[in-house]
Amino acid sequence: MPAARLERLIGTVLRVGISTSSLCLACGVALFFMSGGPIASMLLQAGIIILLATPVARVVVSVAQYVSERDWTFTTLTAIVLVELLASVVAALLFHRKL
Repeated sequence: MPAARLERLIGTVLRVGISTSSLCLACGVALFFMSGGPIASMLLQAGIIILLATPVARVVVSVAQYVSERDWTFTTLTAIVLVELLASVVAALLFHRKL
């Protein structure tokens, strides 16, 4: 049952990503209210980055699983989604301007 394995892998990736992000954000908020130092800011930024990276990691896991199953149709479609996600990140970094 390859589909069940993929669902378990995706569930694990999403749980780990959300849990790690939540932990970073909670610690960052607590430190911010206690001292407001640079570590709090770093934890908050890490939490946001991890939260944004979680769906990308999910797509990467899907591509790897489809390649291992030799399901080329879904590999191609999921790879297109990954390229679009990465292109949006690159575009955001290159064209970031203050409005």
